[in-house]
Amino acid sequence: MSSASRAPRDIGTGVAFLIFPAVFIFAFAVHPGLFRPHLLSSTEIILRARGNALLQLGHVLVLLNTPLLIVVALHFIKLLDRTASARAGFIGGSLAILGAVILAADKGALCLTMSAFDTLSDNEFDQLMPGVLAMFDKAGWLIVLWGILLLPVGFAIQAIALLRTHALPRWQAVPFLVGVLLVGTPDGLEIVNLTASVLMAVVLIPYGARLITAKPIGELRC
Repeated sequence: MSSASRAPRDIGTGVAFLIFPAVFIFAFAVHPGLFRPHLLSSTEIILRARGNALLQLGHVLVLLNTPLLIVVALHFIKLLDRTASARAGFIGGSLAILGAVILAADKGALCLTMSAFDTLSDNEFDQLMPGVLAMFDKAGWLIVLWGILLLPVGFAIQAIALLRTHALPRWQAVPFLVGVLLVGTPDGLEIVNLTASVLMAVVLIPYGARLITAKPIGELRC
């Protein structure tokens, strides 16, 4: 297949690599208290989100970003195909895709809901507080939102496979691995998440730019 016929697909995949880390950087950068890191209680998480339109915009962008995470995971599955780590690439990609779906559910269940609560008066919101706390404590079936951890785990498996097979150079695979492991840091430590996102951007944005040039996958392994 010629590089010309591959171009539309490769351009789309390349754009996903460009946008995915950029959205994460923006979303973590707009969190309040970025340079005062500390673990937050559910109540603190709720109160810092209330009325924070910029933070909620970041969450909406992360929700819209989840299909791009799936594109990236699928690309790495293909990149690792026919290598000694093909199985690891598939397993890691499958976990990352499931984690991306749960990330979308997390942003929908918690973040979009909080934007709806902003239409309520403080008195009305205070009356809802026990229910909001139950949501952020992941009560009931919301416990499945802990599956969001599958996203960094899945990408970490793929990063290790990319490193072992030299499908990505070490200077790219190692920062990607560190970045995906740190990006799941708990609420209140967003400076760590932001640093992790920058690490991923250093790797993924140049990689995406090369994909947009329509170079065959084989050339990207060099």
